[in-house]
Amino acid sequence: MRNLAVIPARGGSKRISKKNIKEFNGQPIISFPINCLKESKLFDEIMVSTDDLEIAEIAKKYEAKIPFFRSSTNSDDFSTLTDVLLEVIESYRQKGVEYDNICCILPTAALITKDKIMNAYNLMIDNNYGTVVPVIKYSYPIQRALKDDGGFLKMKDLSHINTRSQDLEDSYHDSGQFYWINTEKFLADKKIFTDNTGFVELKEFEAQDVDTEEDWIMLELKHQYKRN
Repeated sequence: MRNLAVIPARGGSKRISKKNIKEFNGQPIISFPINCLKESKLFDEIMVSTDDLEIAEIAKKYEAKIPFFRSSTNSDDFSTLTDVLLEVIESYRQKGVEYDNICCILPTAALITKDKIMNAYNLMIDNNYGTVVPVIKYSYPIQRALKDDGGFLKMKDLSHINTRSQDLEDSYHDSGQFYWINTEKFLADKKIFTDNTGFVELKEFEAQDVDTEEDWIMLELKHQYKRN
């Protein structure tokens, strides 16, 4: 099978300046997923989808490919990962190149390991999943979530006001780390989350989605914890 790794890394991040190439533990953060993908030896090509020349040059320094630049249409705040992946697939097809599977890994996934990527890939292949997503279990039941109701604290769902936490169903959230997709199934559904999506569970310290400065601090703390 032919596998492609895609790192979506547009420029112009607003909340964290140059987030995708910001220095992390002495090197650009995008270098961590690139190096991990190389170590896995699963990929025929590792590419970065970007609209930014500086990101492109740094990515090439770490041996990722920039076969084409991302279109302006998919470089704004409203573009989705699905939009980006569809564009990547079509751009390769125009070059006469197709891949059976794609791993889309976020440029700030500094806590990723090759074992997680390989385990998720094997899960997808063995179970014929369309996609596989790494998730993290919520530490507290979301059925007992609270809300601000005009300054008053209330439960979102009163039906569970007396339900013991241990009796409630576990819930998970996207780890914001990577997504494995079967190209053919993805093109049919044009969605990452479908009725045929599998998952691998990560521990809280194994991933950190990065959108704010506080998230970046948590990423540094988790990285230090893992190193120790």
